[in-house]
Amino acid sequence: MIFRQLFDRTSSTYSYLIAERSGGEALLIDPVLENADQYVQLLNELDVKLALAVDTHIHADHVTALGSLRQKTDCATAMGEQSAAECVSVKFREGEKLCVDNLRLDILYTPGHTDDSYSFVLPDRVFTGDTLLIRGTGRTDFQNGDPGAQYDSLFGKLLRLPQDTLVYPAHDYNGMAVSTIGEELQHNPRLQVDSRQAYIEQMNALDLDDPKLMDIAVPANRSCGMKIAA
Repeated sequence: MIFRQLFDRTSSTYSYLIAERSGGEALLIDPVLENADQYVQLLNELDVKLALAVDTHIHADHVTALGSLRQKTDCATAMGEQSAAECVSVKFREGEKLCVDNLRLDILYTPGHTDDSYSFVLPDRVFTGDTLLIRGTGRTDFQNGDPGAQYDSLFGKLLRLPQDTLVYPAHDYNGMAVSTIGEELQHNPRLQVDSRQAYIEQMNALDLDDPKLMDIAVPANRSCGMKIAA
């Protein structure tokens, strides 16, 4: 399997390129607009064709490259069925799969950070978007966020994966690239709660500034990054 973890320094975003083989089709998760040309160059260098670009949710801290990549590569674009982004060519739901060549990623609906948040699972790894971060969890105070729903997504779905499952989030702000489910269960401070209500109270007590690009990124991402506010 071809696997590349790509980092955008401006927004601390991780994007993920996955393909079964050289000469085959590729999937790109959470691409950033400013890096679209870099992705195309890497696709050419690895001799893979981008078949599908997907966002785990509508991001508030960067503009997506979904629309740009569709123009540059003629790939399909996808988001979850709850997404307000009507520009995508595919809307998926839990229980379905993202399919590229013989790769099959299970789709989990993991709301809480936003109401359109999804995670994608391979046998040995999970791409958690902003739901489960390394030693953290995604904030729940905008875009229909819900700490109770996030608790259910975490403890009812993601944390029930095998403990050696690799965790690849959409962001990291502390230089961490990968974790495991077992590590996060043991060391993630946000997960050391004894009840759903305790988690809700913990998240509601956070006092965080809005993302700097939120007013630009959210509407832009509803159009797959093709209409950016001045």
